Amino acid sequence: MLIYLLFAESSTSDSAALLDHSRWLEMWNRIVEFLPQLAVSGLIVLVSWIAGRIVDRLIQRAGRLRNTNADAVGIIATAVRWTIISIGLVTGLGTVGVNVSAMVAGLGLTGLALGIALKDVVSNSIAGILILIYKPFRRGDRISATALEGTVTQIDLRYTTLETADRRILIPNSSLFVNSIIVFRTNAPTTPLTLSDSQSPPP
Repeated sequence: MLIYLLFAESSTSDSAALLDHSRWLEMWNRIVEFLPQLAVSGLIVLVSWIAGRIVDRLIQRAGRLRNTNADAVGIIATAVRWTIISIGLVTGLGTVGVNVSAMVAGLGLTGLALGIALKDVVSNSIAGILILIYKPFRRGDRISATALEGTVTQIDLRYTTLETADRRILIPNSSLFVNSIIVFRTNAPTTPLTLSDSQSPPP
């Protein structure tokens, strides 16, 4: 009886060990099969990141050659770069088996919630784009708005930056878009003073 119990216990332990070994082997095989997909996914994300940066630089270089508004070109270049990176990221996740459709739907709902929560950021971004389109002022102009005055040095999606002799002022774009702005004419034409003979100073 004792011999039978020992044999049975030995058989059970051997079966458990064999089961654990087969389970680990199966897990290892799955990891090995998954590695090529993971490598391809990482390569896609890396290529999209590099491509986005290259396209960003090409757009900015083209803008400089055409003397286009630097702020507008910067915004367009940034938007294109992140679009390329996002496409690469989604493609990479799909390569490793992630349900991209469900993820995109979830991101849509998340984006809606974030849009409501970050409405000030969205309004500043839209106002910044409209300022760049309608160009009520440009870089180098001296303006006064919301009791603040300075020279415009930068316009981005969130702030318009003013510089004074002793400070730098960041004004939200939405505030500039809904309030009155005074643009000082720094390059106003001047009429030269012409003296007649009777008004000429004595020699």
